[in-house]
Amino acid sequence: MPKLSFAVLAFVVALSGAASAQSSDTRGACKADYDKFCAGIAPGGGKIIACLNAKRDQLSATCKAALDSRKK
Repeated sequence: MPKLSFAVLAFVVALSGAASAQSSDTRGACKADYDKFCAGIAPGGGKIIACLNAKRDQLSATCKAALDSRKK
């Protein structure tokens, strides 16, 4: 269980930033996809977002939309 807690915390920290409302939307929209496809990715340097984008064809529509909104 501590490993999962660390992964969730790392995900939250990795997606936090200046656009906190937008990041919050992305975290919520992509949490299940992160847990499924990118849980082993260490945060930092955009690695989690890169992982999600690499798995884009497998992501939920909600997560794809949230990732697209980050690009604007």
